[in-house]
Amino acid sequence: MRSSLTRRGLLAAGSGLAAAALPALSGCSSLAAADSDPDTLVVHTQLGTTAPGSPTYLAALDRFRKENPGLKVKNLINGDDLGQVYETSRLARKEADVVMVNLYDKTLAWTDVDATVDVGPYLDRWGLRDRVLPTALQAWTDARGRVRAFPYFATNWPIAYNRALLDRAGVDAVPTTGDQLIAAARKLRGKGIAPVTVGGNDWTGQKLLAQIIQTYLTADEARHAYSTGDFGGRGVRDGIDYFVALRDAGVFADKAQGLTSDSMTTQFNTQAAAIQSAMSSALAKVPEEVARHTEVGGWPLGPGAAHERPTIIRAFTLIGFWISPNGVRKIEHVEKFLRFMYRPDTVSRFIKESGRDMALRTDTVSTDFPLVAAAQRLGGDVSQVLLPDVYVPPAATQPLITATSTSFTRGTGAAKVRALLEAAYRSA
Repeated sequence: MRSSLTRRGLLAAGSGLAAAALPALSGCSSLAAADSDPDTLVVHTQLGTTAPGSPTYLAALDRFRKENPGLKVKNLINGDDLGQVYETSRLARKEADVVMVNLYDKTLAWTDVDATVDVGPYLDRWGLRDRVLPTALQAWTDARGRVRAFPYFATNWPIAYNRALLDRAGVDAVPTTGDQLIAAARKLRGKGIAPVTVGGNDWTGQKLLAQIIQTYLTADEARHAYSTGDFGGRGVRDGIDYFVALRDAGVFADKAQGLTSDSMTTQFNTQAAAIQSAMSSALAKVPEEVARHTEVGGWPLGPGAAHERPTIIRAFTLIGFWISPNGVRKIEHVEKFLRFMYRPDTVSRFIKESGRDMALRTDTVSTDFPLVAAAQRLGGDVSQVLLPDVYVPPAATQPLITATSTSFTRGTGAAKVRALLEAAYRSA
């Protein structure tokens, strides 16, 4: 669905909108208080309930309040609907001062429509630019050179393999080729174990499908395909063929098209499935008794692949700190908050306590989260493919997820998968 936030909408928003009812915020006060007290910093975030890193974030917030006793902080919490809630509040001129969210779907348009500001000048003015990994800074910078937000969370997105289940099924080694993966899937099914679990009905399935298609794409070819919706190139067609061959050979869990990220995580963590595509926040949640016999690696390659080694996704756009027009009016408070969140001790706590990967320079490693640490060490053992989020037009995001669910349905031919993917872009 196309974002409702446009320059025309912003210019037209007046006192009538300001008085309009706003969506409720889970566990928080309403946004009506977000535009008033000049001594209150309002932060709108997805952290604070069950999201990975929430306990560390709330502890950091308490510490910030103690260090800045004259500054109050109001924490507004939303889940997946944060983007919609923020846009509504911005139209009413009651938006939070700082927004913590990833670069994806609706947020791609925020800087363009003045819902948030270019933070590049603040990175320089506050001397924080050198704290950011160059790759992360590049990922958050748009085509016009504007830095959309202060980068913060990153992620490694490898494939997790339960070696104990593979051993039980007689699979001698972690598969690195498509043929080996198909053979492993057959043996696992013979023991009543689901092979690859995946949320075929949500974003996790969409990311894995994109990763498999990129088996036969260079980075430039992948950017073109996911920016334009042109899935007619030879490499894309080879990638779709590879996905369909794996799916119809029984590589994915039964009824994968109806599974979600939660059901995928449950299947792997309860050892009902042997393999999952797991970003670092999911790796941090793998129970110790499962983690001790789990290895991380890449997605197996098909014949003639464009990559030399099995693939993983690495991304630096998981969470950033966006500054709103209201935040510019309280920029001294925003500066204090961001300097605090960028401090090495604060960053280290997210790594050590929550197993988060960071988009900032740090020497801290996730020692209490062995699978996260193992993913950080993969280095040259794997090849990297693109996270498509920053290239997919916002209007195509949800249609792509719908197309993904159908694609994971066995019997859907390669030509149909390609048509579904291209159709997702028509409204964009």
